[in-house]
Amino acid sequence: MAQNRIICTTNDVDYLSIRKAMVAGARTVDEVVELAGVCAECEGCKSELDGILSSVCGCKNVSLKTVVDAVKNGADTVEKVGEVTGAGTGVDEETGEECGRCKVLIQNIIDLGR
Repeated sequence: MAQNRIICTTNDVDYLSIRKAMVAGARTVDEVVELAGVCAECEGCKSELDGILSSVCGCKNVSLKTVVDAVKNGADTVEKVGEVTGAGTGVDEETGEECGRCKVLIQNIIDLGR
């Protein structure tokens, strides 16, 4: 699981703000620019945005494409996506408890189908 840190150094936008934009439906750099306010031009944006946008579950290293494919193949609940991909089933290394931080994003992917 990624720690919160500043990604866009120009506009002082952190990782969690970008993930919140993804939960709101952002899937492209342009959409994250609009929803989270990143600049898309600083070194942080250039080096990290693509990786953030392509990932859903850091605990289990599950990509957005993998989750979208699972949804397109019939996984229509967060639990079903977890069964197929492992996303949302990780354990928080700090607390030892189920993480599940990506479950809201998984639900958004199910709702939007993308």
